[in-house]
Amino acid sequence: MYPDLSFRIVKVLFEVYKELGPGHQEKYYQRATALGLTNEKLKHKEQLYVPLVFRGVKIGKNFLDFLVEDVIVLELKKGEFVPSIIYQQVEEYLRSINKPLAIVANFTSKGVRYKRVINKDYKDIS
Repeated sequence: MYPDLSFRIVKVLFEVYKELGPGHQEKYYQRATALGLTNEKLKHKEQLYVPLVFRGVKIGKNFLDFLVEDVIVLELKKGEFVPSIIYQQVEEYLRSINKPLAIVANFTSKGVRYKRVINKDYKDIS
């Protein structure tokens, strides 16, 4: 699912890590990633608002780190591992905005790691 676009996004992530290295705050990796996506000419929205709805009533709000080319959610994390709850949260994001794919990227002391998360409930409405 979207192999070429995924490759371009991951390329940006590796370039960010190569230049910045380990140990920075997540917000700096996010700023650098935004610049990298722009340089790669990838359309993206940053800190995209996603309401949390229960029985038709908005009860909360979430913000996606990035939505790239209107199809891939990109979530950035910092640290040595990503807790499983983060992947569950990303799956909920995908379902709530009906997007097919997410990439969860983790900037660690030894490099950047990433995992693709697929929305099993995705419905193509185009």
